[in-house]
Amino acid sequence: CSRPHTKFARVWLPDAAEVWKPAEVVKDYTPGDQTLSLQLEDGTLLEHKLEPQAKDFPPLRNPDILVGENDLTSLSYLHEPAVLHNLKVRFIDSKLIYTYCGIVLVAINPYESLPIYERDIINAYSGQNMGDMDPHIFAVAEEAYKQMARDERNQSIIVSGESGAGKTVSAKYAMRYFATVSSSSGEATVEERVLASNPIMEAFGNAKTTRNDNSSRFGKYIQIGFDKKHCIIGANMRTYLLEKSRVVFQAQEERNYHIFYQLCASSHLPEFKNFKLGDADDFHYTNQGQNPVIQGVDDAKEMLNTRKAFLLLGGCSHQMAIYQILAALLHLSNVEIKEESSDRSTIVPNNSHLKVFCELLGVSCEEITHWLCHRKLKTTTETYVKSLSKINATNGRDALAKHIYAGLFSWIVDNVNNMLKSTVKQHSFIGVLDIYGFETFDINSFEQFCINYANEKLQQQFNLHVFKLEQEEYMREEIPWTLIDFYDNQPCINLIEAKLGILDLLDEECRMPKGSDDTWAQKMYNTFQKQNPHFEKPRLSNRAFIIYHFADKVEYQCCGFLEKNKDTVNEEQINVLKKSLVKKKT
Repeated sequence: CSRPHTKFARVWLPDAAEVWKPAEVVKDYTPGDQTLSLQLEDGTLLEHKLEPQAKDFPPLRNPDILVGENDLTSLSYLHEPAVLHNLKVRFIDSKLIYTYCGIVLVAINPYESLPIYERDIINAYSGQNMGDMDPHIFAVAEEAYKQMARDERNQSIIVSGESGAGKTVSAKYAMRYFATVSSSSGEATVEERVLASNPIMEAFGNAKTTRNDNSSRFGKYIQIGFDKKHCIIGANMRTYLLEKSRVVFQAQEERNYHIFYQLCASSHLPEFKNFKLGDADDFHYTNQGQNPVIQGVDDAKEMLNTRKAFLLLGGCSHQMAIYQILAALLHLSNVEIKEESSDRSTIVPNNSHLKVFCELLGVSCEEITHWLCHRKLKTTTETYVKSLSKINATNGRDALAKHIYAGLFSWIVDNVNNMLKSTVKQHSFIGVLDIYGFETFDINSFEQFCINYANEKLQQQFNLHVFKLEQEEYMREEIPWTLIDFYDNQPCINLIEAKLGILDLLDEECRMPKGSDDTWAQKMYNTFQKQNPHFEKPRLSNRAFIIYHFADKVEYQCCGFLEKNKDTVNEEQINVLKKSLVKKKT
């Protein structure tokens, strides 16, 4: 422990309900004591069991005068209960959502709009040093801007945290800061266009989850470009890990991407009449979560914002074609595939939804009907057509929908980038990374595995930046310094990505003619169960595995991993789409 736990010393005691409870030592601890005599704030006396060899003394509390500090590094004791208590006091007592931890800004999501992002606040932070002002996302943005201008070096801001922590909003405010402080006096449309990309990307890439009404279901890295005078001239966006499975499936209380609900809420408009849409409840791809409305959100109004954003970006000519494709996907979701026999399926002739799908995409109804229920197989000597079972045909239909949406999403990103491209040569940039937060749900699949793997890599970057590099600098400059023992998550990363790691075994199983989720699971158990402390087999399942991540242990269900990793779509269905007449018209 940091100092002897003498009488009157104030400590934190672990508690099942409150996580940590404040207490006071009522009797001096002497080496060899098996217990520590404590008194809780309500007067309760208790004996806290000790194991001196384990050094499990209760953490010491900070003096009251330090509680509420705006920089966690100012605290005498910096451990979990001290951090949580300091953040709680600042948030509960003063509604302060930002706190520094050295060069890091800690943000608490208040789940409400606060009046702390107006232009006068931006002006107040402009030109100021980070430590001279109250903690704020604008102070971090100003620091990045200043260092870019002063040191002539590109900068990046990493926004990380759990799902629902408020990363996307933080990234948005950082972009707003750059757009405001660096606007060129001659032309304001560049800044407007950069900010206009947000509602478009949110409409097509965000969705309601059980954790967050506006969860980013993709990662993005936005580079904001500046000229030699450090004025904003344009931007470029790279996206990662779009959650394609959400297009065809949503868990209870969740929604598909916002744009589908915006379109359904606007289906009464004359320009959408030919799409033959109705309520979101009417379509399989938008009704599975059985929660089509987000409280406080007007989807029809949001659709107006999405369309306005396209206009601001100057990309209005293809808008109707985009909505036409989305409407076609909704109709595809209602194409019912019936079972003829265990290995044969069929679609009822003149299926109204399939008809509309074909009309909207300008493809042959006969051909798409055939290839939804059949596939072409090639051997070394011949090519033949095979009937598909109902489940395989339905999976094929969904794979086609995911493929179309992913292609549309990529096309929109490319077009947004073209609209944000600068005609002036870029001198420097500031990058803002807004990527998935760590996720653990009741059922975790391939998507959560990829997301949490990305977060392990981000955590490693954080460790490298905050601990390793800082301590190396202290040693180089021969500053007296006690090395901090921090958690290094490299072993967990190795489990996932090293040779014969989880991803290696998954790719290998995908190449096997009879590879399956079950055989992959068995190979993982044989390889990691006894050898790797970060891996565990659940006691009651042969189709799941547990990884001990830096943030939490997560149980993943193996079902669907191989299919999602292969990400295959029926080539003949794609060939039918390639013959689309719509493409030739637009």
